[in-house]
Amino acid sequence: MGLTFLHTADWQIGKRFARIPGDSGAALRLRRLETVKAIAELAEERRVDAVLVAGDVFEDNAVSDETLRRTMHALAPFRGPWVLLPGNHDAGSTRSAWGRLRELAAVPESVILADRPEPIALRGGRLLVLPAPLPRRHESRDLTEWFDAVPAEPGVARVGLAHGSVTNRLPAAAEGQNPIADTRAETAALDYLALGDWHGTLEVAPRTWYAGTPEPDRFRTKDPGNVLLVTLGENGAAPRVEKVLVGHYRWERMACEVMDDAGLSLLDGRLAALGDGKRTLVRLGLAGTLDLAARQRLDELLADWRARLHFLEVDDAELAARPGPEDIAALGATGFVRDAIAALVAIEGDAEHADQADAGRALQLLYREHQALRT
Repeated sequence: MGLTFLHTADWQIGKRFARIPGDSGAALRLRRLETVKAIAELAEERRVDAVLVAGDVFEDNAVSDETLRRTMHALAPFRGPWVLLPGNHDAGSTRSAWGRLRELAAVPESVILADRPEPIALRGGRLLVLPAPLPRRHESRDLTEWFDAVPAEPGVARVGLAHGSVTNRLPAAAEGQNPIADTRAETAALDYLALGDWHGTLEVAPRTWYAGTPEPDRFRTKDPGNVLLVTLGENGAAPRVEKVLVGHYRWERMACEVMDDAGLSLLDGRLAALGDGKRTLVRLGLAGTLDLAARQRLDELLADWRARLHFLEVDDAELAARPGPEDIAALGATGFVRDAIAALVAIEGDAEHADQADAGRALQLLYREHQALRT
């Protein structure tokens, strides 16, 4: 057949990243458009026959007109054809992004909005795309069923394009809505089934792939940041699928136990080993026990890394700060202040006390303020 195409999905242009404030969140939003442009440049470089986008082009149907236009401009490096499918985030409902794009007359000639369940013939009829657009966010029936009824023709490659959860192949929590039969590629005689909704790259069934999001957007996704370059085989042979990394940012999870200065040095080294900090977001879980002086050194280390990384989120719920005799002596308190500190120390050391965590934080604050006054 000699046909190649890029399979991508889950761009979610306009995603807000509410938990990542300020410039860091804004940079993530803007980067998604830059990654789309990188996909277009890759498509042009590889001279593919089409780019198929399997849903969730936009974060929702309320994205601004400016965002709609910017997305269409980002496609310009590849002259097409592009096939864009509505997913659950941008379902083809009333006043959808797709209808607004048409009203704005913002759709380039190279772009096909696949918001109707009807065959799309490309490359002189040699490539037939069968789309299953979502008209609503959630569907209980399999919208790819109609693929089976489309007659196969000799010499015509058949590619399904859908957004949802492949039955019997994903965790149960992922299969509740928008089901897709795991035998669809077989029953519809598809050369390839291009899917969106799962944010990591995954071959989920024979000839059936999730491309994953091309720009990572969460800490828990497996193998994001790719597009798939698909070459269709001759005479029904299995397609050749090449994973191509296009993502800019890396989202890393890390857990570390810190008990002393050696633990702090280990943590510092592990963060440094991540490489380009400005492209890296880290969710860090800390556990262990530190005295107050070491806890202050940890806070200073984390403050430095927050400035060096694109974003750092720290969960220190399992990290205890236990004042030692040297910490208490360093405070130099007398009288009722000494008595108050002793009471806080007693509460912080009682795992059953309801105010244990607050007492620990109060001691850390006292120590930090005392050290600041000394300097």
